[in-house]
Amino acid sequence: MNSPVRVALGVLAAACGFASAAAAAQPYDPSQPLTRAQVRADLIEWRQAGYDPLDWIDYPENAQRAGAIVAQRRAARAGYGAPAGQMQQ
Repeated sequence: MNSPVRVALGVLAAACGFASAAAAAQPYDPSQPLTRAQVRADLIEWRQAGYDPLDWIDYPENAQRAGAIVAQRRAARAGYGAPAGQMQQ
């Protein structure tokens, strides 16, 4: 390959890398659909907080309790909210 083609490919590769990095850095937008990986990660986080989707008897309470725990953990990761010592485990 000659050098102008290499330069053009380098610029194209750099632009693609920059675009993908900028897309990954975007904040959560509720109007955009979630990916399958994001939904699975969210479910794992809820299950670690004590939510059991098969527990129909205690349904509203266990979902609300797990939702509060997930919200506290996310707030702590973001650097604001309740101090780490006051989080529910």
